[in-house]
Amino acid sequence: MAKLNRISTLRTFVLLALLQTSSLFVDAAEVNPSALQACPGYKATNVKARRDGLTADLVLAGKACNVFGEDIQNLRLNVDYETADRIHLKITDASSDRYEVPESVFPRPNNKRPVSSTNANIRFDYTASPFSFTIRRAKTSEVLFSTVGNPIIFEPQYLRVKTTLPKNPNIYGLGEHTHPFHLPTNGTTLTLWSRDSYGVPVGTNLYGNHPVYFEHRTTGTHGVFLLNSNGMDIKLTEDGKNAGLEYNAIGGVLDFYFLAGSQTDPTQLAKQYAQVVGTPAEMPYWSFGFHQCRFGYKDYLDVASVISRYAEAKIPLETMWTDIDYMDRRRSFSLDPNYFPIDRMQEIVRYLHEHDQKYIVMTDPAVAYVTEGYEAYTKGTELDIWLKDPRGDGKNASLGLVWAGVSVFPDWFHPNIEEYWNGMFQDFYSPEKGLDIDGVWIDMNEPASFCNAPCENPFEQAIEQDLPPPRANPPPAPNVPLFGNANTKLTKREVDVINPPYAINNAAGSLSNKTAHTDIVHANGLTEYDTHNLYGTMMSTATYDAMLSRRPDVRPFIITRSTFAGAGAKVGKWLGDNLSTWDLYRNSIAGMLGFASVYQVPMVGSDICGFGGNTTEYLCARWSMLGAFNPFMRNHNGDTSISQEFYLWPTVAEASRNAINIRYQLLDYIYTAFHQASIDGTPVLHPLWFKYPKDTKTFPIDLQFFYGDSILVSPVTAENSTTVSIYVPNDLFYDFQTLSPVQGKGSFVKLTNVGPTEIPLHIKSSVVLPLRQKPAMTTAELRKTDFELIVAPDARGRATGDLYIDDGDSLVQKATTSVKFAFSNGRLDVSGKFGYNAGVKVARVRFLNVNSAPLVVTYNGKAVKKGDYSYDSKKKVLDVTVAAELTKGFSVQYKSLW
Repeated sequence: MAKLNRISTLRTFVLLALLQTSSLFVDAAEVNPSALQACPGYKATNVKARRDGLTADLVLAGKACNVFGEDIQNLRLNVDYETADRIHLKITDASSDRYEVPESVFPRPNNKRPVSSTNANIRFDYTASPFSFTIRRAKTSEVLFSTVGNPIIFEPQYLRVKTTLPKNPNIYGLGEHTHPFHLPTNGTTLTLWSRDSYGVPVGTNLYGNHPVYFEHRTTGTHGVFLLNSNGMDIKLTEDGKNAGLEYNAIGGVLDFYFLAGSQTDPTQLAKQYAQVVGTPAEMPYWSFGFHQCRFGYKDYLDVASVISRYAEAKIPLETMWTDIDYMDRRRSFSLDPNYFPIDRMQEIVRYLHEHDQKYIVMTDPAVAYVTEGYEAYTKGTELDIWLKDPRGDGKNASLGLVWAGVSVFPDWFHPNIEEYWNGMFQDFYSPEKGLDIDGVWIDMNEPASFCNAPCENPFEQAIEQDLPPPRANPPPAPNVPLFGNANTKLTKREVDVINPPYAINNAAGSLSNKTAHTDIVHANGLTEYDTHNLYGTMMSTATYDAMLSRRPDVRPFIITRSTFAGAGAKVGKWLGDNLSTWDLYRNSIAGMLGFASVYQVPMVGSDICGFGGNTTEYLCARWSMLGAFNPFMRNHNGDTSISQEFYLWPTVAEASRNAINIRYQLLDYIYTAFHQASIDGTPVLHPLWFKYPKDTKTFPIDLQFFYGDSILVSPVTAENSTTVSIYVPNDLFYDFQTLSPVQGKGSFVKLTNVGPTEIPLHIKSSVVLPLRQKPAMTTAELRKTDFELIVAPDARGRATGDLYIDDGDSLVQKATTSVKFAFSNGRLDVSGKFGYNAGVKVARVRFLNVNSAPLVVTYNGKAVKKGDYSYDSKKKVLDVTVAAELTKGFSVQYKSLW
């Protein structure tokens, strides 16, 4: 949701200008690299090797350089071979406790069965003096990570580790950012510090923090994860010969996980990372439908009208969302009695549920500082769960400035936080007395504040910023008809948590600007300086638990803005407050790939058509087509922008109908992919190089991607164009619309006359696709429609596929169906476990690339009547009607002359 004042257009433009030039005010630390390289580093002593690792003392190897504080004299090194593919390396202060990411926030991966170093796929080597270490691939001795020639610096508020990289490296990850998916490595600084970043500007830190990167080479793919939640700059450099990657963190410890990945299959690396951060949560079936929202629906009539107009336009609307407009004076856990009265809102929710649709509203963390008559504040005060102002006696709540005006923030570390948050959800979202929501949208959880540091008088700034803003329109009549017929305390060295000696490149300026003060001490003794980057994910976890408390048997569906590593185990993510520009339309693909294929947060999508600024009919049409292949599909924009509901333009309405129809055809295919991701972390989206790891032309491509395992999506990305140049790898594909074979040659192909209601899609050969046969207006209706199978064989005439079916909603399934498809030599075999009765059939099987009409077609060994199959010689497609119940296996076979 945008962070612009909603009253003054002039103020909007001024703030935008400030945001776009904020880097001018950032006092980024600039140190001559030679000064860092001249630091003495450490020497390893007292080395004790084990079969599964080693420990050592690291002693400062010379005169301290004290670049950003005093070099720590004695460190402790621990190396564990946790699995055959994972080395855990940790360097800590030997003489003083330091902050580490709490296990309550980030549970550590299982390491109860370590392996011998001789059986591992990667190896740890070291030089004792000066201490350096190298991670190698065991089979080939290829260097994957090496600090040789780059001294480690370890100071109270500055940690530095640098590794060399090969020339022109292929680096992906290190988000959240608005860079290309294939990161530029010549002078790029990636800053990790959560901030409210309207417009998602390029080259700045954004909402979330994922200090992990995948490096891909023709010899294999490996990964590095630094478990550190402190602010940091990660610098990518090249000097003409070699490249480097340098960590510059302002606290914590060096806690690395090195992942072997694979020499042949990059998706194995994604699975290994999932073992560290957790596999993604399973999402409810309905969450893959189309969602509509806007910041700026002025009252309950506005919301009801949008629902009705989507139905009239015959555009499937699965879930209606409402931004903070519904709140009373922008206060969380409140309803405006005049604009969004409880009885009318309950009427809307009942209507949606009666039509198999869903409802979601915004829930912000900040709670208005209103000492009387506001339950959310008084309950929180009674339970004493607010972040505390460290000044004075430390008992008063720390004050910030958010939409409701002067506000306080929950302390997610507080022992009473579960009682508070669960209680607010039980009461405000009560099905009987409150809003019976189906999912949760959490925002502003960096945590964001509008207060300019040092924020000594938030009350004065609230007046200056007109917060909370007044309503711009009178309330509607209350009875207008709707719809018609439609926990450890650490001892630490003295540090400056407000202005640390190394200033990371935070686009907001000082660390405490526009957020909670970094000198706040949490209930468990940890400072906000250390835990700031965890705030959003901790809110996500608390919200997940609150939804489970409210509905214990139902999968929670939560979309958040701020994330840390591991967030995908509980929630999905939208890519924040983007703008209605072609650049950000294009960039949304890279952002989506980062979260879905690297960070293990696969339920991800951008605000379709853009959040800020005014979209155009053509841009919105293109974006709606692309949006259908976002795992999370939502149209959302801001209150100072023109409305952009899909039904407002004929072209966009047609495009969205086409796009959603295709999406719903493929919904069980992507639902199956999400189920597999929840088991082992297999990505649900794939960059092209995941599938073609030896093809160097695929490495930089981020305007095409695979939706699921096998659907190549190649959107038109140029403004007002009907032409797109797409890369087709050296492989056999099939046009999704015509089903005709397309032989790729590892080259770019120019497609012309691609209208705004179309999107080029190709099926990668060797797959059996389960598709729903007919479009539907809701996912509940879709689940009642039959399947058809698309058999798209490779050049050897083989194909495989999967289908997973459950009830789509239960946290624990009573019964499931898992189907395997296998095709070779003209025969399709369907087998599996059929525990869940979906009540539908496989109505038809479509065999692709059949070179001649069949002599005979059989179903379970019996001949199929000629009227029940047909052959298209131009498209080479054989269609066979089978009407097979999805309660047991079956086979379909054809025989041709050749």
